Amino acid sequence: MTLKEKQDELVKEFENFTEWDDKYAFLIKLGRELPELPDVFKTEKYKINGCQSQVWMNAKQTDGKVFLEADSDAAIVKGLIAVLIKVYSGSTPEEILSNPPDFLSKIGIDNHLSPTRKNGLGAMLKQIQMYAFALKAMKK
Repeated sequence: MTLKEKQDELVKEFENFTEWDDKYAFLIKLGRELPELPDVFKTEKYKINGCQSQVWMNAKQTDGKVFLEADSDAAIVKGLIAVLIKVYSGSTPEEILSNPPDFLSKIGIDNHLSPTRKNGLGAMLKQIQMYAFALKAMKK
């Protein structure tokens, strides 16, 4: 499945919910389903600056694709991370860098987050793009 197809699929999943309370509940559910991030990655080196909550993220490349893992100490933020991992993990660096996160506005998340959470979401997206850029450069 392409990154764009994953974005479209996620938008459709969120369209199943008409109330924002239900969308938040779905976000929290996605966060709870994330695999546990090993403690070795819960350090300053992997911490994302710009987030109100604590957020840690790691990326690795296997067979030309970027695989992300992350965690947070806040339920909603962990759900946001889960959404980003669901869309971007398993994609090539080129796909990540060439597909803007338009799906977030289609879902409506950007209109329903506090300014600090919105900044944190932007920081997480920036970190994913930085990982993709670095891993793309390593292939050369």
